[in-house]
Amino acid sequence: MARNAAKRVDDDSLAIRAAWLHFAAGLTQAEVAERLGVSSVKAHRLVSWASQSGAVKVTIDGDVTECLRLEDRLCARFGLAHAHVVPNLYEEGLPLRALGIAGAGYLKREIESAEGRVIGIGHGRTLAAAISALPRIDCGSTRFVSLMGGLTRNFAANPHDVMHRLAERTGSSAYVLPVPFVANSAADRDVLLSQRGVAEVFDLASRADLMIVGIGTTEPDAQLVGAGMIDRDEIREVQNGGGVGEILGHFFDRAGLPVATSLTARTLSPDLDSLRGRRVVAIAGGAAKTRALASILRSGLLAGLVTDEETATVLVSDDDTAC
Repeated sequence: MARNAAKRVDDDSLAIRAAWLHFAAGLTQAEVAERLGVSSVKAHRLVSWASQSGAVKVTIDGDVTECLRLEDRLCARFGLAHAHVVPNLYEEGLPLRALGIAGAGYLKREIESAEGRVIGIGHGRTLAAAISALPRIDCGSTRFVSLMGGLTRNFAANPHDVMHRLAERTGSSAYVLPVPFVANSAADRDVLLSQRGVAEVFDLASRADLMIVGIGTTEPDAQLVGAGMIDRDEIREVQNGGGVGEILGHFFDRAGLPVATSLTARTLSPDLDSLRGRRVVAIAGGAAKTRALASILRSGLLAGLVTDEETATVLVSDDDTAC
């Protein structure tokens, strides 16, 4: 009896995985069969079962057993309050499709239970993908606020700023920080933050009930560099100081310890003291982000994580050289 129950759980899990691959990743049933190592007939049956059981709606309602195990291991290893692992969609490079779907689902659930709260939002391609996948939803009195300065070094708009799109999708108030991500000097930062309106938005960001962020690397092609928020000399300084991971403009080394650079006193985002002990949740993943994400997890700043299956598997492995 126990063996039959275990087999039923495995079959249900496989069916949900097949549904992810077919409906979310857009694979044909033949491609699903190849990915899962099953016959075409079984792939068809799995997808059909997922559809007929009610698991497939606008979103896929169900969990993959392996992903649930990874979530438990992530929480245990890094002291997270919660984790959500999305099944592998076999994307090349940054898994934007998987993370976008998972991030949108997480954000929707938080919005629906966040009446009257303030949700802080970071920048980045992954968060932009999550907002793009977010259905239109009534947020009531929930407000959104940017956690980082939204302008580049040349005072151009950040191409990955999501606040305007978020306001459009939710019909809610969304506050932007109309200042550069990095000021020219610490004195300039103080002047910018003293401006009427800017100070109020910055204070709102620092007190957000929930902070949803992305994770950055310190490679020469890091998103902060590519978006024009900082320059190559500055990211090189971070690398020379041992930095491997970034969250809201704060850099950390492989052990999860903060790295002080000339950027530290000039970045317009909540400082580390205001982040510690807060509900900070990252949406991040992909092979190129693994070392950076492990660094931030070791810092103890994160309360939650939304990531993909492949990244989660590396993070919980016993091979520390992998991350």
